Amino acid sequence: MAAPGIDLTGQHAFITGASSGLGAHFAKVLSSAGATVGLAARRADKLAEVAATLDGPAHVIEMDVTAPDSIAAGLDAYLHSAGQLPDILINNAGIADPAGFLQADREKTQAVFATNQMAVMDVTQDLCRRWVANGQGGNVIHISSITGLRAVGGAAAYAASKAAVAHLTKIQALELARHQIRVNAIAPGYFATEINEDFLETDAGQALIKRIPMRRCGTRDDLNGALLLLASGMSAYMTGTVIPVDGGHLCSSL
Repeated sequence: MAAPGIDLTGQHAFITGASSGLGAHFAKVLSSAGATVGLAARRADKLAEVAATLDGPAHVIEMDVTAPDSIAAGLDAYLHSAGQLPDILINNAGIADPAGFLQADREKTQAVFATNQMAVMDVTQDLCRRWVANGQGGNVIHISSITGLRAVGGAAAYAASKAAVAHLTKIQALELARHQIRVNAIAPGYFATEINEDFLETDAGQALIKRIPMRRCGTRDDLNGALLLLASGMSAYMTGTVIPVDGGHLCSSL
């Protein structure tokens, strides 16, 4: 699963939203490249199932990314379990609301921003403060979305939250470079996940797929190259970059 020549042996990667979907996939890819993996999410039983599928060591961390106290406790637990802080942070946890702007419910919108944007701020801030206090560098990879890079109808809260993540990537990269902390992001196009798979089966979803230049949704393995590039030393001079992986969708109409 890992790319030939990418060796992450000795690296520790901490992944939020790792109990299913892309987070679980990222864990498998990084583990197969030699990394020790921290699996963070609210569902400890699901995390244990993911850990059982990995090639190397993994640490199950029960964490609610919307609660700062839970974030701090989770990072403390990882430090106690692994004996060190993570070297790589992957902010993957996310939720969606398909409502357009006029239909958006305030409570659901707040939940989307709490998970997709504030959690990225809080988890990254907590870990980066620890890195800086220890005098060590680090590597942060956010999961944004092409819906945060271009205007798209519907899913107003989701798209806006992912736009915030894309811009936060650049702000964090600018401020943290002096501390040898790199911050980059991956902006997936349309991939079938628990969040959107029902929509993609609808007529509207099928029409959207036809507008993708490659005429298909991405497979999870299509994200491996960008993930391993950013997680490895091959991207040592990259920071503040948002990499679309979208089959050319940004070249077309969203």
